Parts: sequence; C-alpha cells; structure tokens
Amino acid sequence: MPFLSTDMLAAPEDEESLTGQLLIAMPSLAESEFDRSVIYICAHSAESGAMGLVINRRLPQPAFDDLLLQLDIAPTPPRRRIGLCAGGPVEAGRGLVLHSADWGGDGTLTVDQKISLSASLDVLRDIAAGDGPRDALLALGHAGWEPGQLEEEIGRHSAWLVAPASREIVFGADHSGKWRKALAAINIDPLKLASFSGTA
Repeated sequence: MPFLSTDMLAAPEDEESLTGQLLIAMPSLAESEFDRSVIYICAHSAESGAMGLVINRRLPQPAFDDLLLQLDIAPTPPRRRIGLCAGGPVEAGRGLVLHSADWGGDGTLTVDQKISLSASLDVLRDIAAGDGPRDALLALGHAGWEPGQLEEEIGRHSAWLVAPASREIVFGADHSGKWRKALAAINIDPLKLASFSGTA
C-alpha cells in the first residue's frame, strides 16, 4: 500500500477555510457514497480546493496486523494497534495517518494545533513499536474537491453541515455513532434533518 504524498496540501491562509473542521453529510447525500459520512477537513483554500478524510467508515479488511505485514513493518504482532477507515473514493489504495500533533516526521502536515497528517511509514513503525502519537487512525483513500466545489455543495446544494472537530469524534472507536455525535455538537436532532434540509 503506497502512502499518499502530502505535497498537495498547503497550510491555508484565508479566513474562510474549513481546515480542521468536520463536514456532516445531509440527507441529500443519502443515495451517494457519502451517506451519513463525517469528514475531517485536512486542507481547504479558495485556490486549491479541499481535501478531507472520512472518519466514520470502519474498514474491517485488511486487519491492521495484516497491513503491517504487507508493508514489512515489525514487530509482529504490533505492540499497539489503530483503527482503519475508508477515507474516501480518491486514491483508495493509498494511506494517510491522521493523528494527534504530539508526533511529527518527514511528510507530516500540521493541520492545526491538535491534529497532524502523516504520509510516511515512520508513523506506522512507531505505532507498531508501541510509541507514536497518542491518537491516530489510518485512512485508505481520501475525499477531494476542486476549487469552489465544496462551497457550492454547502451553500447552494445544502449537502453538508459544518461542525467543530473534537478528539472524541475524530479518534473515537465508535464509528457508527460519529454522525449523530457530530450533529449533536451543533445541536441538531437527526430526526429533524429532513425538514431542515428542505428549507435551504
């Protein structure tokens, strides 16, 4: 499994950036691959578009141990394991590790003060050895938007709600509950979403 280059990701400078926030899929996306998705936005700018990771789609296969074997990362079995997510439809065979900002290395992008993104195998080697960042998840693939596309989906099509990110939602093990928790963070009852989305 090759790791994705973070060269495409640059620190945002505009104040309208959604970097470091969550996107919550609205009912209008129910028939798409993003149904009930929660996406952590890793980079967003008017010039470059946006890139994020779906954080609530658990990947049952491959198992973390099997993935480390494929990548020839010791020890086997690892001293520590992290969750695997289907990060999105773009480059689904490539991996990125989203993690707390207490670890850094070559190929690490600082998203904000609390969270970083790494594309090198070093972070997985440290995790397997029992070290590495306090919090981490490995995503295969990512979601991406052309410049202006995400703004259009949010503003005109009411496809996404924006919510603040929290450690519990981003790194929590309860993947199936993340969508509801993200909605609760902005005081929205999922049962009222259908009528809410119709008023845009």
